[in-house]
Amino acid sequence: MPVRTQDTPDPDISHVSDTALWVAVYRAMESRRDDALFRDPYAERLAGARGEAIAKSQEQGASGAWSVITRTAVLDEMILRAIREGADTVLNLAAGLDTRPYRLPLPQALRWIEVDFPDILAYKADKLADAQPRCALERVPLDLTRRDDRRSLFDRVDRESGAVLVITEGLLVYLSQDEAAALTEDLSAPPHFCRWIADVLTPELLDWLRRTAFKSFASGEVQMRFAPPGGAAFFERYGWRAGTVRRVSEESRRVGREMPNAEAFRLLTAAPGGEGREPYARFDACFLGLERA
Repeated sequence: MPVRTQDTPDPDISHVSDTALWVAVYRAMESRRDDALFRDPYAERLAGARGEAIAKSQEQGASGAWSVITRTAVLDEMILRAIREGADTVLNLAAGLDTRPYRLPLPQALRWIEVDFPDILAYKADKLADAQPRCALERVPLDLTRRDDRRSLFDRVDRESGAVLVITEGLLVYLSQDEAAALTEDLSAPPHFCRWIADVLTPELLDWLRRTAFKSFASGEVQMRFAPPGGAAFFERYGWRAGTVRRVSEESRRVGREMPNAEAFRLLTAAPGGEGREPYARFDACFLGLERA
């Protein structure tokens, strides 16, 4: 199915790439703040009318922006740290409308490779035709569900690189457990794939989101499906260990972008002996900085 990225106010999410338009709306929203955690001068033009329509159509509306904004800001920090510590290539899988090669202070010699469906990359290239990336940027149109094709890409990137940082921002949740396991296995094979930044939900949080704030992602054409059982332990069986685990609830408080009613959530989960303590304490998401075991 082609990705419908034309500038129309159609709110339907019929392809996973449509979520990139939605996320860009929240980046644009943050960029307009006087105390913005990041500045993305391209987000508004990338989101367009469809992005605005999609964001308005979601059950949680603008109140759901906090998690995307927190994720963007924290992953910025994690990416820049990995580059400072030696990553010479960034492989961004399901890159969508990410603009980090244009807005982050990156070394010119850094190689940044964006991989996604052809339509979304073509749309992005058109919208950013007048922008100049700060590093060596390459775009690879590829359906990542085609396992042989992605393995060939991984092999090529591995041969051409010294230390690769992989990013799967917002990707894993849309995979089945078997698909996530296969991707994790494939990322374990190339010896120069040294680091991997991923965001994951707990099973309890995924179940709650599918029943409440994201009902449309429970049975629609685009579904949220993956939350690793055991959290970071899921990746250990494939040779990855979590060098960094940053919880969304804690990070959103640190950067000043907490969810609505966050204080009530903290009181509920911190109440000694409270009946809801154990279940609610598992309602979180994590940013994982995975490293070779």
